[in-house]
Amino acid sequence: MREIAVFGGTSHPALTAEICAYLAVPQRPVMVKRFANDCLEVQLQSNCRERDVFLIQSLVRPVQEHLVELLLMADAARGASAARVTAVMPHYAYARSDKKDAPRISIGGRLIADLLVTAGVNRVLTLNLHSPQVDGFFSVPVDHLHALRELAGHFRERDLSTAVVVSPDLGYAKSAAAFARLLGLPVAAGAKERLSDTEVKITAIIGDVAGRDVLVLDDEISRGTTVFELLDRLREEDARSVAVACTHGLFADDALERLGATDVTEIVCTNSAPLHDDHPKLTVLSVGPALAEAISRIHNGESVSALFH
Repeated sequence: MREIAVFGGTSHPALTAEICAYLAVPQRPVMVKRFANDCLEVQLQSNCRERDVFLIQSLVRPVQEHLVELLLMADAARGASAARVTAVMPHYAYARSDKKDAPRISIGGRLIADLLVTAGVNRVLTLNLHSPQVDGFFSVPVDHLHALRELAGHFRERDLSTAVVVSPDLGYAKSAAAFARLLGLPVAAGAKERLSDTEVKITAIIGDVAGRDVLVLDDEISRGTTVFELLDRLREEDARSVAVACTHGLFADDALERLGATDVTEIVCTNSAPLHDDHPKLTVLSVGPALAEAISRIHNGESVSALFH
């Protein structure tokens, strides 16, 4: 069997180290250099020839810097005769650009997928894409994981006798329903309309939340615009308590501090993106073991979907 070679970019070194420790393989060194004209140069400082190469890079801020770095890593691995190049992207930032919802705009999710394949990526491993159709933007195989198992495992430790899972919108209701099934809970959803990148409107909650302990589940929290709007509706519906959970905790524009200052009891996310802030209400769950197990299964030719059974 071909030897495995894991390289990590600069976006999330802690997660790369955790994945390598779980796999019991060394992290191969990468040199990233910036020239005087601001161009990047990447060198993979370990043999790639006929290796099964995995490039770990989460597309988080600064997204464009980390994207170009990943493209250069993939090109370097292909040029070094790697047997296969897998891009491991715990967070694929351009997944939100998944449709043409205004005149004369690009579908960034598809464009970036094409760039990655052109650079030499043969396979993609990612976590909780914004919408299912983004999977189809790639012309190479995609292993699409989710963090529902990790999130459900955390909430099983509390009393859920009066709890209900709430999705902020109908688009994420299917994932929220799967999460609710793992916990044996009912599910509700918000009727959301997005007015702009910074403004949303939730007109109603579809389902019963009065007097119940609400577990809000979303794929990503960036500015928190949707969550803050949902909290207003939940108060109007007399929810007893609210905990907020998501896969990708980006928390831009002081969203973590502002959300922590509300009456939410807990904020739960994974480490798909590095977190530079801390808060007493914040709990961070690791997806390192899940990603490492998926990498092992890809390398050994085993089923990745079996991870969800």
